[in-house]
Amino acid sequence: MSRLPARAPLSPPRPAHRAVLIGTPETVRQAREQLAIINDAPDPLGCILIDKTQPRAAGGLPVFGTVADLESAVERQRLTLAIVSLPMAMTETINTVRTTLRRLGIAERFLPPIQDLLTQTPPFSVGLATPATQAGPVAATPRIDIADLIGRTPHPIDRAAIGSILTGKRVLITGAGGSIGAEIARIVASFNPEQVQLVERAENPLFEIDRQIARKHPGVSRRAILHDVVETEPTLRLLVDLKPHVVFHAAAHKHVPLMEDHPAHAVNNNLFGTKSIADAAMAVGAERFVMVSSDKAVNPTSVMGATKRLAELYIQALHEASRRMSGNRPGTRFGMVRFGNVIGSAASVLTIWSAQLAEGGPITVTDPRMTRFFMTIPEAAALVIQTAAIDDDTGPKPQERAAVHVLDMGEPIRIVELAKRFVRAHGFSPRVAGEEAEESGLPAMDIVFTGSRPGEKLYEELSYGAEELAPTRFAGINAWRGGAGTPDVAAMIADLSAVRTVRDREAVLAAIRRHVPEMTQ
Repeated sequence: MSRLPARAPLSPPRPAHRAVLIGTPETVRQAREQLAIINDAPDPLGCILIDKTQPRAAGGLPVFGTVADLESAVERQRLTLAIVSLPMAMTETINTVRTTLRRLGIAERFLPPIQDLLTQTPPFSVGLATPATQAGPVAATPRIDIADLIGRTPHPIDRAAIGSILTGKRVLITGAGGSIGAEIARIVASFNPEQVQLVERAENPLFEIDRQIARKHPGVSRRAILHDVVETEPTLRLLVDLKPHVVFHAAAHKHVPLMEDHPAHAVNNNLFGTKSIADAAMAVGAERFVMVSSDKAVNPTSVMGATKRLAELYIQALHEASRRMSGNRPGTRFGMVRFGNVIGSAASVLTIWSAQLAEGGPITVTDPRMTRFFMTIPEAAALVIQTAAIDDDTGPKPQERAAVHVLDMGEPIRIVELAKRFVRAHGFSPRVAGEEAEESGLPAMDIVFTGSRPGEKLYEELSYGAEELAPTRFAGINAWRGGAGTPDVAAMIADLSAVRTVRDREAVLAAIRRHVPEMTQ
């Protein structure tokens, strides 16, 4: 689920700015998420929107009006700082905003939208506060694509195969406001489904993805449902009402350090939320159910990874049970998809580095040895959808009907090398702690190491050694041919049900380890 991370304590204390965010509803939402992870970042009182049609709130902030209302908002709210987050293509609008801010004597900072940070040279001295008298044109450089940054060519998808399972169908997406869930929803809407059913427990992200689909696909029927899938009986009633043909389950707690402190929440959401929606999908006769998993579920060292593994075990058990009940031709076809990090999501390294860059640095990396698999959000979401078509009777061989699908992530990337590419892409010379600065004639940007956080691995794995992965007929997707070999899932559920609401962290961890014995911490 998409939630704003907890703000770090402010230290040392300093006079607080009365700040306003200026942007579109989407850039305001992104900017607020970025500000929430920066120590001592100003907490905006509200926002000024460029859009003429004004919602009452954006990014959880009240709307003070449009740019035409900026002067009155400054006076009414006693504003001292404007944080501008506008697409760099909007040169005329940005210059109008800056002219107004200079005239009003309001300090400004520029916080570029994440996509613009990868496609343009940031104006406003990379977001550092500029005097109200300073002006200058918005510069641009050749486009830098996210896929180029991670050195990856996206795998193509088979649109005909996807269309065969989505067109004219009711498709439900949980976690529809998150990075992957929202992208799945956008792609699904492009295949002319009977209805897109957006399920999300956070109201602002739900409002935003519903608005986007309504604007881009006005002819597609949609339902936006504010709902927590952890609630078992309401979830069943909801699916009885919606009758989805296809379910993509993307709702989960995903932040590794946070879940170390809140293991019961991770068990409740990642395991029991999955159980609730999967059971309901099977009960109403959904054709297909795909769970978004993670490479962190393989030999987990974190609570987040271990609870995703528990969810995998449960889905594998349903998959096997469904095959047995239907003579190897399941009524509801269950599957899951493992992949590594998606780049550009709300709490990914790019978002964090973008915020740090906007503050003037330094760029932080936890450990110089750390590596990760990376994929873009659009490619990951498209391949997740593609896996649902693998079980189409007209195409794949029987052995491809595996419950576990693993995306081809390519080679892992050293995080410090990715940080260097990111810094260079924005006109700086990376200066890594303990290394000589690059001789480039560009201004230096420091990269510092902060140490691994609780639950973090130095490297990730995509599969267990016993999982014999084989290619499927779709590029970029591998499948596990073997049986699930699941443990006593009924005992697992009973054991973890007993600790899902307790505050005893060690008791929760002990219960997790009983069913994921490979977990190390």
